[in-house]
Order: sequence, then structure tokens, then C-alpha cells
Amino acid sequence: MSAMRTEELPETDLIRELEHLHRTRHDTFLHGAPHALREHSNRTGELEQEYLRRHPEREVDPARTRSGARGE
Repeated sequence: MSAMRTEELPETDLIRELEHLHRTRHDTFLHGAPHALREHSNRTGELEQEYLRRHPEREVDPARTRSGARGE
């Protein structure tokens, strides 16, 4: 069975995989082998780009922008 391409993932699977990768990032960064960290980074980037492609008009919190952060 071949792996499903990122753009073919149903929305619920995309969100679930992103949540998992974000939860495991810190431990992978601190303790993962170099190839594991590289794969984790690649997969995270792939899925994040797909999410942005699907949601170009997503809500952006003004406090999470450079100018908004300066105002605090």
C-alpha cells in the first residue's frame, strides 16, 4: 500500500497529523537522531504548506504579527 500524498489527505487527517507533529517536535529536536529530526522537519513543512494552501484566508491573530508583538 502506498502512502497517501499530502494533497490527498482528508482535512481531519491533515489536522490530526499536524497536531501530532507539533506535540512531538520538542522531544524530536532534543533527543531524535539527525535523520529523525530531518524527516520530522520535512513532514511538518509539507503538512504546514498544505494547510496554508487549503486555508489562505485563515484567521491571523494581530498579536502574532511583528507589528502586533511590538505593540505589547
